[in-house]
Amino acid sequence: MNPWDLWVWPWTATMEAWRRALDIGEAETESGEDETRPSRTGPEWSTANRLTLDLAALRLRDFSIAMDRFPVLVVAPFALHDAQIGDLAPGHSLLDTLLLNGCTRLHLVEWKSATEATRLHTIDTQLASLNVAVDDIGGAVDMIGLCQGGWLSLVYAARFPGKVRRLVLVGAPIDIEAAPSALTAPASFLSQVYTDELVAHGHGLLLGRDMVALWPREPDDEKRAFDALQISEPATTETERRATEIFNRWDERTLDLPAPYYRQVFDWLFRENRLASDSFPALGRMIDPRDLRCPLFVLAGEQDSIAPAAQAFAANLVGANDTETALAPCGHLALFMGRKTLETEWPRIAKWLLK
Repeated sequence: MNPWDLWVWPWTATMEAWRRALDIGEAETESGEDETRPSRTGPEWSTANRLTLDLAALRLRDFSIAMDRFPVLVVAPFALHDAQIGDLAPGHSLLDTLLLNGCTRLHLVEWKSATEATRLHTIDTQLASLNVAVDDIGGAVDMIGLCQGGWLSLVYAARFPGKVRRLVLVGAPIDIEAAPSALTAPASFLSQVYTDELVAHGHGLLLGRDMVALWPREPDDEKRAFDALQISEPATTETERRATEIFNRWDERTLDLPAPYYRQVFDWLFRENRLASDSFPALGRMIDPRDLRCPLFVLAGEQDSIAPAAQAFAANLVGANDTETALAPCGHLALFMGRKTLETEWPRIAKWLLK
C-alpha cells in the first residue's frame, strides 16, 4: 500500500486532492499518452526467484530453496504499488527473512497492473485467479496476506477452508469501523460522481497516477522512506543509500486497477464494512469470517494509520480456533520492509508457520 502514515485527512484537503486528480487529464498529449506518467518497469527483485505461472490477473513467483516444507504463499496487495513491497532490498525483504527462518518452500502472488483487456475484472476475478495459483502450487498452502492482500486472503480462506492450513494477516483491515483510518475517512462522504469521473478519465481503469493524486503526501519524502525502512536519518552507509533509492523507485511505480474491482473494494470494504457483517460476496457465497477455522496470526503496527491495530485485530469477528497477535512499534510500510520489524516480528511468524 501507500506510505501515508503521518498525515491527517481533513475534509477540505480530500476534496482538493480529488479536484487535482480530475485535473490531471489536462497534462495528456493529443496521442492520449501522459508524458508525466512514470515508466512501469516492474519489480526489481532482491531475492532469486522464477516465474511459474502467468495469468491475466497475476504472476506466481517461486522463491523456494527447498521442497521439504509445507508451501507458503505470500499475497501482495492489489492496490497502488506492486509486489516488490515484500522483497524490496537486501535487509528489507520479508521473503528473504522467511527463507532464512525455515520457510524454504515459498511463493509470491504478483498482481498485474490492469489493462484494456482486464478492465472489467472484479474481486471474484482476483479470487478465482488466486485459486488457480493455489492449485498450481499443490492445492493447499499457508497463506500470508499483506495489507489489502490480507482481507483478500481472509475472504479466500473462508471461501475455500480446505485450501489454507494457516493464515497470517499483516496490516490488513478487517473491521473498518473499529477505528478511523486514512482510508476509511474519505469513503464516508465522497460522492460516486468523483470515482465516475476518474473511471472515465482512465477509460475503465483507475490509473495509479490519478490515485496518487487523491492522497496528500507527507512534506518530507525522504523521511517517509527512512520511516518505512527503519534506517537512520540521514542514510550513512552505501547499503542504506541503496535501499532508499530502491524504495523511491518502488514508490513512484504505480499499478492501474480495474474500475469494477476498485468500486467493489471502495463500497463493500470501506463504505459498507461488509467483511464485518457477514455479507461479503465471494464466488457465489456470502463470507462470514466467523466461519474461519484455520489457525490465524495477525501482525499490526502501533502507528499504522492505514490499517490501525483495532481494525486489524478485530478478533471477535474471526472464528479461528488458534489466534496469535503481535503489535509492532511502527507504521504501515515498516510492517513489510522495516529492518527492525523484519528482525523482531517476522522470525516469530516463520516459527509459527513451521508448527
